[in-house]
Parts: sequence; C-alpha cells; structure tokens
Amino acid sequence: MTKCGLLFACVLYGFLFLSLAAPESASVTGVPGFNGSFPSKHYAGYVNIDDVNRKNLFYYFVVSESDPSKDPVVLWLNGGPGCSSFDGFVYEHGPFNFEAAQAKGNLPKLHLNPYSWSKVSNIIYLDSPVGVGFSYSKNASDYNTGDLQTASDTHAFLLKWFQLYPEFLSNPFYVAGESYAGVYVPTLSYEVVKGIDDGTKPVLNFKGYLVGNGVADEEFDGNALVPFAHGMGLISDDLYEEVSTACKGNYYNPPTATCQSKLSKVDEDLQDLNIYDILEPCYHDNGPKEIVDTNIRLPSTFRKLGETDRPLAVRKRMFGRAWPFRAPVRDGIVPTWPELLNSLSVPCMDDDVATSWLNDASVRKAIHAEDASTIGSWELCTDKIRYDHDAGSMIKYHKNITSRGFKALIFSGDHDMCVPYTGSQAWTKSVGYKIVDEWRPWFSNDQVAGFLQGYENNLTFLTVKGAGHTVPEYKPQESLDFYSRFLAGKPI
Repeated sequence: MTKCGLLFACVLYGFLFLSLAAPESASVTGVPGFNGSFPSKHYAGYVNIDDVNRKNLFYYFVVSESDPSKDPVVLWLNGGPGCSSFDGFVYEHGPFNFEAAQAKGNLPKLHLNPYSWSKVSNIIYLDSPVGVGFSYSKNASDYNTGDLQTASDTHAFLLKWFQLYPEFLSNPFYVAGESYAGVYVPTLSYEVVKGIDDGTKPVLNFKGYLVGNGVADEEFDGNALVPFAHGMGLISDDLYEEVSTACKGNYYNPPTATCQSKLSKVDEDLQDLNIYDILEPCYHDNGPKEIVDTNIRLPSTFRKLGETDRPLAVRKRMFGRAWPFRAPVRDGIVPTWPELLNSLSVPCMDDDVATSWLNDASVRKAIHAEDASTIGSWELCTDKIRYDHDAGSMIKYHKNITSRGFKALIFSGDHDMCVPYTGSQAWTKSVGYKIVDEWRPWFSNDQVAGFLQGYENNLTFLTVKGAGHTVPEYKPQESLDFYSRFLAGKPI
C-alpha cells in the first residue's frame, strides 16, 4: 500500500526518485496504441551479460505506481521453455489492457490495466533465455542452453541491471513466474542466494519468490492429472478405481499394458476439453489431430482453440505455456512448442494482438528493441533454442531456499488441467514442513477466492478458484489481491 497521503504525490515522488540514476537512454515515454499518460515511469532495453557482448537480454521495466523507492522489485518470467515474458506483459498483469484492432493492419488500442501488478511493485519483464522474444546473441551457439545456464545468465543479468538502476538495490527483491518458470524461478533464486552467500556484488536484497501453475517434479506432476480429473467429475468412479488399481498410483510412467489401456480411456474422456481451463469451450479444428512423432504424447486439445466471449481474457492462443498432460518435464532435451506440434499449422497459436503490436517497427523503436532485420520477428514461443532440462526435480531447490527463511508462494488456478493443482498441492506437502495455517478459504472482494495452506519456513500453497493455467489472466483482481498481500507480508 502507498505510504503517501495522495496518489498524485506518490506519482510525483516516483518521477523525482527515478530521475536520479535511471538510464534515460532506456526511457519509454510513450508506446503506439496508447494515447494517455503513463501512471509511472517505464524503461526498456538490453543488458549485455558477457565480456564480448554476445548475449543480449531484453527487459521492460515498469516502475511502481505507488511508492517506487520502497516497493519491491519483482522479476517476471514466462515459461515454455522458449516463450516471451511479454506474454505476461500483454495478456496478464502488465500496465496495459489491449483491445484488438478493428481493421487488419491497424495496431491494437491500449488502455490502463486497473489490476496491473505495477500498482504495488516495480516489475521487470525479462525475455529469457537468450534467443527468446527480443533477446538475442551474436553467436548462435548460445541458443543451446538449459536450466543451469539459464539461471546463471539471468543472475548475471540481474547483477548488471541493478548496476544500471542502483537506486532500487535496497528494495526488497522477488522472482516470479509461471508454467515452465516453475523451473526458472527456483533455480534462479538458488543462484541469487548463492551469490549473496559468496559476497557477489552488488548484493541483492532477495526476499523470496512466487510460482504459478509451475512444473516442479516429474513424478508429482505426472501423477497429478488422474486425481484432478476424478475430483472434477471428468471421469467416472468406476474408471478411477480401475486405473488406480491397474497403475498403483503410477500414472506418468505406466508399469503395465493394462495400466496404459486404462490411461488411454482417461485421455479419451478428456480429449475434447480445453486443457488450460476445463471451464472454457474449445474450437474444434478440422485440421490434423495426431502428432507424427509417436515418442511425444500430445493430447488433441493442443489442436483446438480456446474461445470466450470475454475480449482478450482467454484468447485464441492457449498454446505454449505448460506441458501436455501425463507428459511431465523429464531430464534431457525439452522439445519447444513448434517442435512438439511438428511445424503443423495450429490455430491455437494465433497471437494476433501481441504479435501485431510487438512486430510493428514503431513499437519496437519506442521500446528500444532491435528491429526485425537484425533479430527477426517477435514470436510468443520460439523454436530457435535447444533447451536441456538439467536441474532435475525442483523440490530440493524449494527446500533449500525456504529452509533459509526466504518466502515462497506456490499458487494454482484450480481448473488448469495442464499443470493441475493436485500436483503442486502434493509436492508442497511432501517437503515435510509443519502446517502452521491449516487449509482454509481466502477472500477477495468479500468473496471466497480460493484456498490456502501455510507451512513453516514461509512456504504457502494457494489455489485460485475458477482460474486456469495463467491465473492473472483469468482472475486479475484476485491475483492482484494475493500478490499485494504476499509482498506486503500480510496474511492472504
């Protein structure tokens, strides 16, 4: 919450505060499609993270609209791997709401987002790893990366970023993200803590992290779907009993042919649902439904298009954010989404609003991104990188960090079928911490917004009622509420 008496005074103070040291060459004073005044300062540009300036990570920084000198600095990461964090900026909790252009060739219209996370925090949207979004390297070999390299590179980015913006160094610092960022966030947090222990300069004022519908562990994530489907009434009691007996609880790695046969029946029951939110309808495409590579299990829902009457709330693309059900992230090379889809035409990938805006030359100039002739077109999710999941289970990272006293909020939209809440609930319990806040509802606008369970060592698991895979997109007000309370250290 603001500590100034008047909003005007807070905004004015923020402008004066930022004028001290922020690099004006990175200032964003306006963006095409928006005709009003920014409620706070915006900055964007590149940070070179190696000695020969080959790796260039792109960021967009939105200063807090409240009290920028004291409000937390939060780094936001989208997942994939290979998906741009402008996903979160455009469609989730960025400073603007985007209205699709009425005529082809026109730019989207932008309005201020009343539920932007910049209402209560300074927030950095980072395209990571290198090769994703606007981030690029002059050496294509840098696009071969993985969990550990990405964490190291992002930590290097942070150290240089805080050198560019030293006035924010004393602010509380958090890392946040969703989907495959369930890997990015804890591995980066571990690097940050290790750097603090080693006395790496500058010393970041790290306080904790947030993960939304994030992948975490092969076994827990892989076993989450069947209990979720049964609990949601998507499969019958009879089928649940049959598959439970045949598989003995091991759904992600079927031990017998009978188990696999029963799981195929589960898949058949679920295949026409919207995998990202079972409450949302699906567009039934007449195009090819089967993947050619039989080694990759991909439900037919990835050939379908989520539809809604809400403008840009749950948009055409429901693609590129999480792992196909019953196919958790395993050690080794992780296929990018274009690879998973075998380069077939996929209507779910129609990101017209973000794509048209971020590929417009005037927009790229305004936000200091390289032009298309230099780095190519912006894509929501790229197949440019080759990514290795080499960090293993995230549970050991979560336990290591939280045991040191850093705060962690693990939140889940409870109608997401791609990374079901049942998996996140199970692995947070498996850490073995004592329950200090027993399962209870939490409220937003005087209504039950979900449920939470709090553990010792500042680990909290929270559900968001009625939300899908990208929680702030489905429930923006509720998301701002729990986000604000978590950052402020208040009970949720």
